[in-house]
Amino acid sequence: MITLAGQTIVVIGGSSGIGYAVAESSLQSLASHVIIASSSLDRVNAAVSRLESSAKSAGVSGKVSGRVLNVKDSAQIKSFFDEVGEIDHLVFSSGDALTLSGLKDLDLDSIRGVYDVRLWAPTICAQQAKIKKSGSIVLTTGSVVKKPSQGWSIVAGIAGSVDSLTRGLAVDLAPIRVNCIAPGFVNTEMWDTTPKDVLEKIFAEQSEKLLVKHVASPEEVAEAYLFAMKCAFITGETLHVNGGQTLV
Repeated sequence: MITLAGQTIVVIGGSSGIGYAVAESSLQSLASHVIIASSSLDRVNAAVSRLESSAKSAGVSGKVSGRVLNVKDSAQIKSFFDEVGEIDHLVFSSGDALTLSGLKDLDLDSIRGVYDVRLWAPTICAQQAKIKKSGSIVLTTGSVVKKPSQGWSIVAGIAGSVDSLTRGLAVDLAPIRVNCIAPGFVNTEMWDTTPKDVLEKIFAEQSEKLLVKHVASPEEVAEAYLFAMKCAFITGETLHVNGGQTLV
């Protein structure tokens, strides 16, 4: 069985949601060191504590570290990877909550911020990370890249850019592998600002539409990231993990 034994994994955005689930799953897959990074010291410390408890409960001995990182600051990104040193895998799952609007009502400054986090930051991380030749990078886009809803045109553009970036980096950085995960609806903290009644309605509607009849958990989606790290014969690919969302 292929595991992550003896390997070091960096998860940018690893204090919550899908990133946290990837960090936890990496430890359960016997990674020797998982380093999470996020913009909030409190969230990082809380996540490290939870991951250590989870690893202990699972009977695994991997080390967990946490760092504060502002992914909008390229100098911080460089310093972060200089301090971390050589790693096996880089996972980028960081993303701010999105406020959607029609094209005519678009706030350009806020959209530039989305670009900074979701496109420029993973590009700079890929540039600065010191990854072993046998290692990989796993980026994150979304199902919107194939099936945008009304009001999602700019987000779809960013998602498409990450999708294309993945293929370009796979060529430029070979033999380091570069892949991307495109999740659909996932029940994460990203929805915390949505009123409970509205969220319940959204999830109920999506569960009815989706071919698998449920909204994903972060742990389900994390399995795709683990596959991308473990499978040494996949690169330049975007794996769509959306419960059949793009088919309905």
